[in-house]
This record gives sequence, C-alpha cells and structure tokens, in this order.
Amino acid sequence: MPRRPSAEPLYVAIDTGGTFTDCVWIERGRIRTLKVFSTPADPSRAIAEALKKICPEREVILLHGTTVGTNTLLQRNGGRVVLITTAGFEDVIEIGRQARPKLYDLFFDRIEPLVPREWRFGVEERTSCDGEVLREPATEELQRLSDQIRDLNPDAIAISLLFSFANPGNENATAAALGQLGLPLSVSHCILPEFREYERTSTVVVNAYLQPVMQNYLANLEKTIVPGSSRSRIFVMQSSGGITALSAAIQEPVRTVLSGPAGGVVGAAAMARRSGYERVISFDMGGTSTDVALIDGEARPTNQSEVAGLPVGVPMLDIHTVGAGGGSIARFDAGGALRVGPESAGADPGPICYGKGSQPTVTDANLILGRLRADQFLGGNFQLDLERTRRMTSAWLKKNRPDLSLEKFAAGVIRVVNAAMEKAIRVVSIERGYDSREFALVAFGGAGGLHACELAQGLRIPRVIVPALPGALSAFGILVSDVVKDYSKTVLLRARGEMPMNTLDKEFRLLRRHAERDFREEGWIGKPRQAASVDVRYRGQGYEINVPYKPGLINAFRREHERRYGYSYPDREVELVTLRLRAWIPSSAHARGSSDENKHKRSLTVAPHERADVHLDGRKLSTSVCRREQLPLNRKLRGPAVITEYSATTIVPPGMKFWLDKAGNLIIQTGR
Repeated sequence: MPRRPSAEPLYVAIDTGGTFTDCVWIERGRIRTLKVFSTPADPSRAIAEALKKICPEREVILLHGTTVGTNTLLQRNGGRVVLITTAGFEDVIEIGRQARPKLYDLFFDRIEPLVPREWRFGVEERTSCDGEVLREPATEELQRLSDQIRDLNPDAIAISLLFSFANPGNENATAAALGQLGLPLSVSHCILPEFREYERTSTVVVNAYLQPVMQNYLANLEKTIVPGSSRSRIFVMQSSGGITALSAAIQEPVRTVLSGPAGGVVGAAAMARRSGYERVISFDMGGTSTDVALIDGEARPTNQSEVAGLPVGVPMLDIHTVGAGGGSIARFDAGGALRVGPESAGADPGPICYGKGSQPTVTDANLILGRLRADQFLGGNFQLDLERTRRMTSAWLKKNRPDLSLEKFAAGVIRVVNAAMEKAIRVVSIERGYDSREFALVAFGGAGGLHACELAQGLRIPRVIVPALPGALSAFGILVSDVVKDYSKTVLLRARGEMPMNTLDKEFRLLRRHAERDFREEGWIGKPRQAASVDVRYRGQGYEINVPYKPGLINAFRREHERRYGYSYPDREVELVTLRLRAWIPSSAHARGSSDENKHKRSLTVAPHERADVHLDGRKLSTSVCRREQLPLNRKLRGPAVITEYSATTIVPPGMKFWLDKAGNLIIQTGR
C-alpha cells in the first residue's frame, strides 16, 4: 500500500449497490460490517453517512467499489463526446461487427452509438499494419479540426487512429494538437494498444463518455471524505479484480464499470479458499441484479466483454449479470404469464415491505412465504412490514389475477426468478465446458442465501458455501484486493516450430518497465509482482486463447484448445497475437482479520431456537429459525432451517445437512 505515517488511518471498503451501500472494516482484529440505504441520486451521500457512523473523527483510507460507471452507460447520461478517427473510419462504432443479438428478430432495437454521426471526424493520416507511417496528419488540418471542436463545446474527446498500437506517432501528434483545448482526452494506444478496430474504438469512446461523470463524482467524493486531510485517501476497485489510485480511475474510468461485482468475485474466492475450496461458482444476488462467475483456482479476467451492449476491451473479471434481485418487480405480461424483473424497485421506493413501495417484488414474496423474518432484518434494526405487504399484494392480485392465492403467487415469483438465475449459472459453467458437479456454489449478497440451495439442487452442485458476512462480501473483496495494473500490446507473430523468444522478451521488458514506473509514480511501496501471458490462436482463426508465457506455451495452448472445443491441430501454425502483463502489489496487513466475530464464544451445543411455519418445496413446514452466531462449530445439523444474521438470511431445505466450519463459513450439503 502507499507510504503512510505511523498513526494509520482506518481502512474502510465501501461497495455502493442499487439498494444498499455496504461497508466493511477491521476493528480490534475483527471484520465489522455496516449497511445503509443507497442514495442513487448522489451515491456519495450514503458513503458520507456511513463514515460518520464508522469513524466520525478518524482519518480514513476509502477503498471504493462504485456503480456510477455502469449506471451512466445504462442510463445514457454520460458526457458529450467527439470522436477522432482515421479518415474513412468514422462509422466504425456504428457499423460494428454486423452481429445480430437475435438472429430471427426483424424488429430488435439496435444499440445507438455513444457519439452521433455529426460529432465524428476523420483525419487524413495513415499508419500501416507493421507500424510504418505512410502519411502524417497536416498541421493545418489539425488546427481546423481543433477550431471545429471548440465550436461544438464537447465534454471530452476520444482519439482512435488506425494501427496506432503498432506506431502511436500520428495519434500522439493529434492528441498534442487537441490537448490545447483543455478537454479530457482518451487516446487509444494509451488505453487499449490492441488490434480489432471496432472494439478498440468502442472502448476509447466509452472511456471518454464516462470521464466527465466519474471525474465529477470522484472529485466531489474526495472533497466530502478527505477535506483538507493529508492522510485520508481514496482508491477505486477495478473491473479486473484489483484496486487502483483515484487519479488512475479518473483518467481511465472504463476500467471501473464492473467495480462492485468484481469485489464480490474476489471476496468469494478468498472466503472459499479459507474453507479449502478452490473451484467455486460465485453467486451474488443483490437488490437489483445477480452476478455469477466461475472461479477455477483463481478469478480470471476476460478481455472481450460487453457492458450495456457496448464492447469493452479492457480486462474484466468474467462476470455474467442478469436483472434478477431482491427488488425485482413481479408482473403479468399481456399473455398472462408471470414475469419477474429486470425492472427493480431499487432503494427508493424499494419493496412493499420496506414501507414505501407499491409493487410486489422478490423480497416481498420471500417475506410472504415466511422465508424472510420480519423482525430480524439487518439484525433487527429495520422492521419489515408483513401486514402491509400482504394487504397491498392481495389488492394487486385481485386486479391482475384474482384466481391466485397470495402464497401461490409468491411461490411462483420464487420459481420464476430462480429459473433466470439458474440459466445465468449455466452460462458461466456448463455452456463453457465445465461440469457444475465439480464446483461449490458460493452464495452471497443480501438475497443469495435465500435461493442458493434450490439453485444448487437444480444444477446438481454438491455444496453451497454461505460465507461469513454474506451481505457485504463485495465490500470484503474490495478490502482484501491487491493493487493491480494490466498492460497489453498486439504483436501478431507466427510460430510453427521455435518461439520468437528474443522479440517476445524485448516487448515484455518494455511492459515491465512501464508497470514499475506507474507503481513508482503513484507512491506504492515494493516491487510489483508480475505475470505474463500471450493470446494465441491457430492461423486463420478469429478468436484467441490466453495462456501463461513460459516454456511449452504452444503445447499449453493446444491442450486448452482441446479442453475447450474438443479438438486441436498438432501440426498447424499458430499466431501469437497479443502480449499481456498483469502487475500487482498484494494487499497489506490491514486486510487481515477474523470474519467470525463469535468464533471464540461458540460451544459444541445447539442453542435454543424458535420455530415458524415456512413455505418450502410447495409445503408449509414447521421450520427451525436460528441466529447464525448461535450455531456451534463443526456440528452437523439438518434442514429445514432459516438461518438469520445481520446482512442476510439463508434457507436450508428439508433433508440437507449444514454446519459452520472453522473459517466461519456456513457449508450446506445439497445431496442426500
């Protein structure tokens, strides 16, 4: 971590979600949590409110996971951007790949580009694919272009010239000329020095589109959190699974669009590892959406993602998101079929049971069925309104489906939302060649434990892990995340026999120097660790597989190709496409602490617990209701059970065994 004086500020990780803002910090060796309602109009208000409760007089190091970038893209309320490209390539972001999202749908709505046609300008310049400058941009043309842009008065400028990754000379000249306007610049060879013109240009445009919004948000947050303080600082979680300095997040906000979900994946991997599980599927069900990811030993980033229908080429953890959460609104469509989501009640007005909402949600359905306990929400600090929920949902049903009972409707909501989430888990596991029976399901988020066991049963996943602090695991993941920076460069080299090691070593040395300089300039202590890899493909293919850069690289590529696609070509020529370097500094001792606050108080006996009628498996069953902190360590118990705690509730269906292990994680065995 950065250099700091002996009187250390308090490290607080905060993840801003659609419904709740989750906070995690370490106090006297114990991991503590706090949840406050989010303030979507200005997320910094909820953060400031939380910090006043946590450390009103102490300086703070804030590690922040934010949804501002994601929401900006979804709501299309970013900055006004001018795009500069090579003449003749102005329409690349509109033409795209000509890939139809639905092959036989003649009426689908095309995603509009972020930059309108009249704000896209071409420069008469050209660089060849091997880096030779064939034509430099004329000074007079750049001056005219600068005058045109000044008249438009945009918020940011995106520059993406053809083959700038091979030679950035023309792009640097263009950026220097337009830099005199004093506007934020997003330059493609700095953000994504890789081939594929459409993806590179789209990524740069997204970065420019987010820059004014993120710059304003993070600057205001800094003024609110660290007014006049020399020791309080803010760091931001990246989509790739590591934190970065505030200045870097402002310069390249495109790297933060999956900031919060990435923290959840890191936290799930860390918690599962404490219980001895390396192969897990993370299942993060919050108030607005559900994020799932497969972790095979470690959380691996992908370099080909889409956010709000827009290609983004910077590294992101491979997370699949569906619009299904505790706040997802239930409705009947024109044909009378029950639908759940993707519309969400959010934090304002929220579900009916929160006291202000008027439309039934998944949370309301769980409360009606007895799966959620009205008096134990947020540790009893927030009372859910069961009577209001039943009354308003019944009135809504009379208008829409008077033939349905309240309980049957609620059970239908649960089945529908489970089907959507089961499909999402299949996407990241079975559809990618992984056997879900070989993984454990790590369930977290405020609603994850309510649905995990039923999903695991349907997918034949043998174990469910509900980690300690499940409702704030994304914030915990941010707290334990390393400082990470990713670098890449497209080289396009062919190899049939021997590897072009001299060329590769030279390029990797340049990337390593770049990484060491960036860490040094931001004030990080210690030499960063580094992992090099290469995107490899067979000659003629249009997709690559990333493999570690070490002896036997080509054979490793062929083995992975065989595993993933079922075949390989032992004698076919391969291409080394893009070099990648990940550099990181491990999280420091501030992130180490016990996640089980009651570990030393536990006994081997089962504490007395209450019983309640809960609708499970289509039946009303007398069910044990117990607090998680009352469970004994390593004592196997059997469902049905409702396990409550401050940040979440877990449902254990009839017959399933469950126990609390030494790491404080709740393990549920889904098989008979």
